[in-house]
Amino acid sequence: MKNTLVIDLEVEKQEILKRYRALLRACKPTMQKGDKKEIRKAFNMALESHKDMRRKSGEPYIYHPIAVAQIAAEEIGLGTTSIVCALLHDVVEDTDITLEDIEREFGKKTAKIIDGLTKISGVFDYNSSLQAENFRKMLLTLADDVRVILIKLADRLHNMRTMDFMPRQKQLKIASETIYLYAPLAHRLGLYAIKSELEDLSMKYLEPDTYKYIATQLNEKKAERNLFIKKFVEPIEEILAEQGLVANIYGRPKSIHSIWNKMKKKNIPFEEVYDLFAIRVILDSPPEQEKADCWKAYSIVTDLYRPNPDRLRDWVSSPKGNGYESLHTTVMGPKGQWVEIQIRTLRMNEIAEKGFAAHWKYKESSNDNGLDQWIMKVREMLNNPEANALDFLDDFKMNLFSDEIFIFTPKGALIQLPLGATALDFAFEIHTDIGAKCIGAKVNHKLVPLSYKLQNGDQVEIITSGKQTPKEDWLNIVVTAKAKSKIKSSLKEEKRKIAEQGKETLERKLKSLKITYNTDNLNKLSYFFKLPSTQELFIGVAQGKIELKDLKDYLASEKEIESRGTVRNDGQQIEALLNKVKGPESDVLLIGEDLQKIDYNLAACCNPIPGDDVFGFVTVNEGIKIHRTNCPNAAQLMANYGYRIVKAKWNRQQELTFLTGLHIIGIDDVGLINNLTKVISNDFKVNMRSITVDTDNGIFDGSMMIYVNDKEHLDRLIENLMEVKGITAVTRFDA
Repeated sequence: MKNTLVIDLEVEKQEILKRYRALLRACKPTMQKGDKKEIRKAFNMALESHKDMRRKSGEPYIYHPIAVAQIAAEEIGLGTTSIVCALLHDVVEDTDITLEDIEREFGKKTAKIIDGLTKISGVFDYNSSLQAENFRKMLLTLADDVRVILIKLADRLHNMRTMDFMPRQKQLKIASETIYLYAPLAHRLGLYAIKSELEDLSMKYLEPDTYKYIATQLNEKKAERNLFIKKFVEPIEEILAEQGLVANIYGRPKSIHSIWNKMKKKNIPFEEVYDLFAIRVILDSPPEQEKADCWKAYSIVTDLYRPNPDRLRDWVSSPKGNGYESLHTTVMGPKGQWVEIQIRTLRMNEIAEKGFAAHWKYKESSNDNGLDQWIMKVREMLNNPEANALDFLDDFKMNLFSDEIFIFTPKGALIQLPLGATALDFAFEIHTDIGAKCIGAKVNHKLVPLSYKLQNGDQVEIITSGKQTPKEDWLNIVVTAKAKSKIKSSLKEEKRKIAEQGKETLERKLKSLKITYNTDNLNKLSYFFKLPSTQELFIGVAQGKIELKDLKDYLASEKEIESRGTVRNDGQQIEALLNKVKGPESDVLLIGEDLQKIDYNLAACCNPIPGDDVFGFVTVNEGIKIHRTNCPNAAQLMANYGYRIVKAKWNRQQELTFLTGLHIIGIDDVGLINNLTKVISNDFKVNMRSITVDTDNGIFDGSMMIYVNDKEHLDRLIENLMEVKGITAVTRFDA
């Protein structure tokens, strides 16, 4: 008889009620009149819709929505609307209930949040732009209502806590997506406790051995650690009490993930990670005394223990972008080890633990709300129609992970930018027009280039010029998503304007040559000048690269084609060429044998030599171009013009030579170049066309262009060059 799971429905019913009551207790702090009724209604609807569903572990499905609602209430501090949405977050997707039903029962707001949650529950898979699109949708809903993301985080946290019964493949997928996106999101929203737990849980599945090892180590040292904390804290408590400061002090262990990061970053074993825990001093201070009390506590702590001056972080005077306020310092403990101390008030602590949900509570008192600014930035990024979803995802991650620096304007206003931002980013942050016209900046009254990387606390004045316009290479200078998208759109706009002028000029010139101005002729012209699009043709005319005499050449070539009476259609022309190339017996083009028979060239983008894997590409004007199969352009050619690709292979031929490039790196030594050239000219009888050498602090870096017979010849040469004393790397490069 098969082993069936015996389910006691009565016991389950009791358990569901018990969990529901615990949820109500968690909601108590935020409840208003009539809220309980709403929550009950949502609970009943969820219970009814999920009644026949079970989770992978065999538990009733309803445990999940209750748990998500509980996390939203207890750990994030959300109110009734969010609790209702958390209870119902899966019903539209998994059951027959529609959004209309929800709107009828609970109103527009709830329906909108649940719609947001349903939209983003599509499984993320970061290999495809479709998923990036989903992510973009998720942020659109974020810009409407942050609660969507907060509930989504609660949902993710519960899924991560209960992932044991999932198949391994699914565990890996969900864990990688959590570490890639959800943990940074929680961090950005100021939910540090949730961020750490998500990182730890991801690590538990992605790096199970390391995770277990660190967890065991932490556990073994627990008693010893607690004793140390007790001794360390006692004197601080005494003096704080004497000074009349009400404080609660405790030590909390660092998360496993952050300990592991430290081990990796500093390349040290577990035993050498000193700050396994941080001591928190939480003061109960009235709002007007918070800052003074924090500094008072700081001075008491640093009188007792010597601080490390480089490690003071003051987020009380200028809070982080996500609202985080705290004083951090590292002091030398009694046994000669560093101990991290965080000093903050109850209000600051709640914001640190619960992030923005706590912010709303204190909204009146906090003058500028970091989240609002952040969401405004997200909106700006989303409103930019140019952005391709994948670029957007990368830009967003950049801005999500980055630490902030604070920069002052000449008038002393504070502007927040991600770490690594340049003077040009700052200009765009102030205003798009200032960014577009920026020619340089003064940082702390010194002139610096646009690419200058700003440091925390710099004061920056931007210098502009009416003649300046955004340049292509600016994209390599900026790091903020705002600056990138603005530069991209102005470049497109700039191109469009130039093309407009070129279009008019071209129309006049064609008229004078009696060529009809129509799409067909424009395409032929683009082909003739080897340009990818008619827009490039217009730009060429506007910039004077294509002049009247070039157009006359085109006319002459057209006339010649007409007089020859060949097939004019490109398709047919290529077809004919292909048939000629492939010949009746073989579909492989043999290269290197009879150069007269067929017109081919070796592509300059990858400089193929005999022995390389190659293919032929039939061009319209230059016969057949031979490319290496790993040429940077190969994928694009094969994807877009598959019908023009010819198989090609080298034929054993007489000694022909081909040009190729070698990049050589080594340790600079007397006579090194002499030894290299000896190997190349004497032993291998190879001709060199050019050699450029640069040495920097004892490192030799050279490039040479040489003629070889085939790949085998080149490989042997590379092997011999590697044997020259002092050479560490020899690589082939494309011209």
